[in-house]
Amino acid sequence: MKYSIIIFSLLFIACGADYLPKPKGYNRIDLPEASYQPTPDSLPYFFEYSKHATLLRDSSWITERYWINLHYPEMGATIQVTYKPVTDSIIREYLSDSYKLTSQHNVKAYAIEESILELPNGLYASFTELEGEVPTPAQFHITDKDSINHFLRGALYFRTATKNDSLAPVIDYLKQDMIHMITSLEWTK
Repeated sequence: MKYSIIIFSLLFIACGADYLPKPKGYNRIDLPEASYQPTPDSLPYFFEYSKHATLLRDSSWITERYWINLHYPEMGATIQVTYKPVTDSIIREYLSDSYKLTSQHNVKAYAIEESILELPNGLYASFTELEGEVPTPAQFHITDKDSINHFLRGALYFRTATKNDSLAPVIDYLKQDMIHMITSLEWTK
């Protein structure tokens, strides 16, 4: 009987009318200061990429030796960079494939915005931003001036189930890294 009075008293006190809902919380994301390093001399292209990224060979490096992944371990993100030398009129096929890969996200994207960037070295790049729960929120492709020698494509991927709206600061940070990669791009061969 003694214990039931104590339990009843605790329940009565705990059920007060002063309940306040907790405000919605967001993950704290501390982004590092942007700093860059050059790609290795062994590639047919040069650009500066983040010092916070690890440059790794793509899994298909045996057949595509100039494909790389820029892995951001602290952010759970990877920028996949693919390079193809252009021969004959195959550039149309590469561009078509690039647009097809982007359009596959139409199912989940509620906005796809393409920007054409004129670069300091006279090249033009297509930079595409995708809004919504898409696996790749940013992509780009670029060719040389006459589109006769080089084709480079990049896509940002996350290896997490976190919703893209929660990752918005990280996505914006990595988009700036991608823009820096594009603007520092030079063909070496």
